[in-house]
Amino acid sequence: MTPVSLAWVLLSGALFGCGLALSTMVRPEVVLSFLRFVDFGLLLVLGGAVAVTLVAYQVLPRVLGKPMTGTQFHPHPSILDARTIGGAAIFGIGWGLCGVCPGPAIAGLGTGNWPLLFALAGIFAGAYVQGRWFGEG
Repeated sequence: MTPVSLAWVLLSGALFGCGLALSTMVRPEVVLSFLRFVDFGLLLVLGGAVAVTLVAYQVLPRVLGKPMTGTQFHPHPSILDARTIGGAAIFGIGWGLCGVCPGPAIAGLGTGNWPLLFALAGIFAGAYVQGRWFGEG
């Protein structure tokens, strides 16, 4: 990876983390009140994420022709099968039980929310088990 690419990755990650902190998604209690239909403030975050994703995947490849730090845009194929649905269900159940998503958990460490280390340990353990039992290699 070139230094320019690394700089873009660092800038993008910092912007993402700041956005998560600003939106209070780094606080599990805020996420849980959203999931309990008590506080709908995170709907704005969800709407913003959908808009950014739409632009990134649908508009930018047509406008730019090639990425700013790469040679070409790559397709992002997705398959809707039982494994995808099952994985999404497990992820959603875990998210609903603890109010922690991987990105906000990592960003939450930057805000000093150290109990998120327990959630991250569970996330890494789940990823390990998935790779060990269901991995393709």
